[in-house]
Amino acid sequence: MEYTLNCNGRLLDLSTPQVMGILNVTPDSFYAESRQQTEKDIVLRTQQILQEGASIIDVGACSTRPDSEPATEAEEMERLRYALAIVRREAPDAIVSVDTFRPAVARMAVEEFGVDIINDVSEGADEKMFRTVARLGVPYILMSVQPTMREMLLHFAREVDELRSLGQKDIVLDPGFGFGKTLEQNYEVMNGLEQLDMLHLPILVGISRKSMIYKLLHTEPSEALNGTTVLNTIALMKGTSILRVHDVKEAVETVMLTAKCQSLIANC
Repeated sequence: MEYTLNCNGRLLDLSTPQVMGILNVTPDSFYAESRQQTEKDIVLRTQQILQEGASIIDVGACSTRPDSEPATEAEEMERLRYALAIVRREAPDAIVSVDTFRPAVARMAVEEFGVDIINDVSEGADEKMFRTVARLGVPYILMSVQPTMREMLLHFAREVDELRSLGQKDIVLDPGFGFGKTLEQNYEVMNGLEQLDMLHLPILVGISRKSMIYKLLHTEPSEALNGTTVLNTIALMKGTSILRVHDVKEAVETVMLTAKCQSLIANC
C-alpha cells in the first residue's frame, strides 16, 4: 500500500520505503558507537545521516535499553534542547522525529523546535500521550510491547480507534522488536509481520543491532550489522515502510536492492 505522512505541511512519500537515522544523545545507549553528546559529534552525525540518504533524523535523549536507569524528564529535556538546537541549525529543512515516552517532552520538542514526528516508545498505551500528539497534529509512531502478533493486532486496533477518536491523522505502527518479547517471540513477530497490513497503516521496523540479532549469533552489537541487514531485507519484503537504523548507508542500499527485486517480481 502507498502512504504519505504530513510533516508540518510537507508530505513524506512512503510508496518507496524510507530510512530513519538514529541520533542518540545519551551516555548509555546499548550500542556504544551510536552515542553522540558533544556539539561536534551531533553535527557530524546529522550530516552523516543526511548524506547517506536517510529522510528522517530520529533524536533520542533517554535510553530504553534493558535494565537501564531512565533519565529524568528534566535531563531528557535538557539533552533534547541542546541536540535539537544543533540539528535545526545544521539541517533546518530536515524531517526530525523525537524518540520519547513522555508527553511533556513530546510537546516541548514540537512547540519549541518544530519536530515533525513523535516516535513513542511507551511500554503500553498512554492516554495522555495520545491526547498530546492529537493536539500537536504531528505524525505519531505507535509502538507495541505485545509478545504475539494476535495480541498486537488486538491492541493496535483498539489504540488506533482511540487515536482516531481524538483526531489523530497520521499513525505509523511499530511492532516493538526487543520490547516485551523473548528472543523467540521477536522472530515469530517478524515471521508474521505482513499481518499488520490488515490495519492499513504504514509500518516502522527498528531492529538495528538489537539483542535479537547478537544474542542469537553469540556476538555483540558492534558485530550485528550483517544480521541487521538480513532482517531489514525480510521486513521490507513483508511491507515495511520505514527502517529505523544506526547504519544509514547500508539500509538505503537494502531499500534500493529490495525495491528492484520486488519490481521485477511484480512485472513477471
